[in-house]
Amino acid sequence: MVSNQGFVSIVDDELDITILFRDALLSVAGISIFTFTDSKIALEHFRTNSTAYVLVLSDFRMAGLDGIELMKKIKELNPLVRTILTTAFEADEELFKEYVKKEIISAFLLKPIRLDNLREEVNNQLRYFESQR
Repeated sequence: MVSNQGFVSIVDDELDITILFRDALLSVAGISIFTFTDSKIALEHFRTNSTAYVLVLSDFRMAGLDGIELMKKIKELNPLVRTILTTAFEADEELFKEYVKKEIISAFLLKPIRLDNLREEVNNQLRYFESQR
């Protein structure tokens, strides 16, 4: 799908979720997957490798740097990278629509997420990324 092994990171403060999502995405061709349970460490990895990244998948509610703030910072570093925000909590739909309109969030998935739906959305975002290059 993505040429030259584009980087994809999964950021969630629950280790089990990062492992589950990583394992579900191992079948997606052309990506190297990184997992983080600390959004600040994920941001540092992104800063160091921003041009290699194609997609960041992040939970909304996390200690320290939440998913929205993480995605804002990521988009400042590389506006082309695709972003998927996930949450298990009631979401402010208007706020999310605003961030989608501003292209901070590329897609939104509500937990629990069917793994087939996760793979499908990741593939959609990777195709979109490739079409913009």
